[in-house]
Amino acid sequence: MKLSKLLHVASVIVGVIGIIVFISAVFGGSDNVVFGITKFDALVCAGIIILIAIWLGIGTIHHVIIEQKGGIL
Repeated sequence: MKLSKLLHVASVIVGVIGIIVFISAVFGGSDNVVFGITKFDALVCAGIIILIAIWLGIGTIHHVIIEQKGGIL
């Protein structure tokens, strides 16, 4: 399997996890705790996870371009 395909699958999985964490943090319990941490910390983690998914998406685009040009990867 090509590296670009693996990066694409990873970015989709990480993005979905980020969205799930974000939604659960926003609509989570009223005791201000989500997944055992505070809502603020959960929102920060969701933001970082979504940024990782975006970075993997950019890497996917980069590797697709390299593969189209006949690069090593």
